[in-house]
Amino acid sequence: MAVTGDFVTDTEAPAVVPPRRLREALSLLYQNKVGFIGAILTVIVFAIGIMGAVLLLTPSLHHLYLTQNLSQSLDGPGVSGHLLGTDEYGRDLLWRTIAGVGVSLLVAVLTTTITLFLGLALGSIAGYFGGKVDTVVRAVIDLTWGFPLLLVAVVIAGMLGPGLRPVVLAISLVIWAGFARVVRAQVRSLRERPFVEAARALGTPASKIIIRHMIPNVMGTVLVMASYYIAVSVIAEAAFSFIGLGVQPPTPSLGQMIADGTNYFSYSFWPAVVPGVMIAVMVLALNLLGDGLRDILDPRLKRF
Repeated sequence: MAVTGDFVTDTEAPAVVPPRRLREALSLLYQNKVGFIGAILTVIVFAIGIMGAVLLLTPSLHHLYLTQNLSQSLDGPGVSGHLLGTDEYGRDLLWRTIAGVGVSLLVAVLTTTITLFLGLALGSIAGYFGGKVDTVVRAVIDLTWGFPLLLVAVVIAGMLGPGLRPVVLAISLVIWAGFARVVRAQVRSLRERPFVEAARALGTPASKIIIRHMIPNVMGTVLVMASYYIAVSVIAEAAFSFIGLGVQPPTPSLGQMIADGTNYFSYSFWPAVVPGVMIAVMVLALNLLGDGLRDILDPRLKRF
């Protein structure tokens, strides 16, 4: 079995060198300080998101973020037993923020998963086959990429009504094109490599070449893009909720919490600041993790 660069030319073996062992990957991540900090923050954020999902899915826990007490309206952090204060209805901001993180991450993970598979499939097909197939897929990608995300969300919300499903559909229908463009470009550069030509000469079906040889070679870039698009989805979900197109009350949403909190910002800033800071931390964590993954997975970049 001969190896050229990062690729294995024996078509009976994997198209890429086997992934690094977990210990080596963790070592590289630790050496990359930006990625390491991003990984720690991302783990914390997802832990909070899982806690928020448990709150949302367990009816017996709904009282933690839904119970109103007007006598404690807009209490400051630490007042009346509420660590981060209360909103205009006296509801605990800590539990509402945790539940809101659960909603944001649910939307982000769903949209990123959908767009990842769609972008991988169409980008790989267009890049490998070329010709008319590539022309058609590229036209669809360019057309989709040209639509404003907010316009798509408004149209879908008009058809389905506001809520979680329209937000997921709107974000997915636009950002998949970003995955597809990058995957298409990388597959086009790979399809003339010796290991792909050898596989075609041996009569390997195109579907097997794409799945076994093309996709593993672009997964590094795709993983980096996925971390960025999760952050994009978090921001988009918050924006849609801010203007009333996202998850509807009484389910907490960080964007809706900010919108409600701005009405009292002049004398009670915490109802708007707390969810805003949480969004900033989520986006920062995912972007730092994406930068670290890029440095580790791209051999042309310095890894520490």
